[in-house]
Amino acid sequence: MDKQYRPRLTEEENRLILEHRNKQTENILVIGDIHAPFEHRDYLQFCKDTYVKYNCNKVVFIGDIIDNHYSSYHETDANGLGGAEELELAIKRIGEWFKAFPVADVIIGNHDRIIMRKAQTSSIPTAWIKEYKDVLDTPTWNFTDSVIYNNVLYIHGEGGTARTKMKKDLHSVVQGHLHTQAYCEHLVGNNFKIFGMQVGCGIDYKAYAMAYAKNYSKPAIGCGVVLNNGKQPINILMEL
Repeated sequence: MDKQYRPRLTEEENRLILEHRNKQTENILVIGDIHAPFEHRDYLQFCKDTYVKYNCNKVVFIGDIIDNHYSSYHETDANGLGGAEELELAIKRIGEWFKAFPVADVIIGNHDRIIMRKAQTSSIPTAWIKEYKDVLDTPTWNFTDSVIYNNVLYIHGEGGTARTKMKKDLHSVVQGHLHTQAYCEHLVGNNFKIFGMQVGCGIDYKAYAMAYAKNYSKPAIGCGVVLNNGKQPINILMEL
């Protein structure tokens, strides 16, 4: 008996089928604070590998993609890069991330806000300030204070830990900000199952810009994934 004839699909048809399948199950890569241009040299490749390994189809940067050390509220390094030099290098580094992940949600962190905060202190109207995506040349990134996907809240996390936020709001939450913490804790009740995930970060803790934290514990270098439409959170730490 002849085998049933199956037409060969074109490359474009295969791409559309794969895209459709990926949309059925949302797998999100959560990238920790990178503080460009002071990110760990291997962190980008680690995140790219994690994206592929876990079949991710959405990306969320959890905040502080840029450090702005030259304008920090912490003591700055007198021998460090000047404002223009640091920004130019940060834009170059972020360009590599943009090439790897051209569509992403980017949570606005406290370091990202430094320039805006100082503009407000100086009474500069916001109309004079460019949008983040214009300054950093990332036109398809969505900069926002928070996003919710599949009933999971993604925030930067200045207000406390993921654990306390989850318990206070009885809502699943993923956050960054705290460089030394990486965990996932579940809370289960009669009618709910939620989690709080604290993702690691991607900083180079030996960089001069991180000197303010030199007496803290070493950072947890890693990222997170939230798989199966918000049902399976996993922390992944990078081998150092």
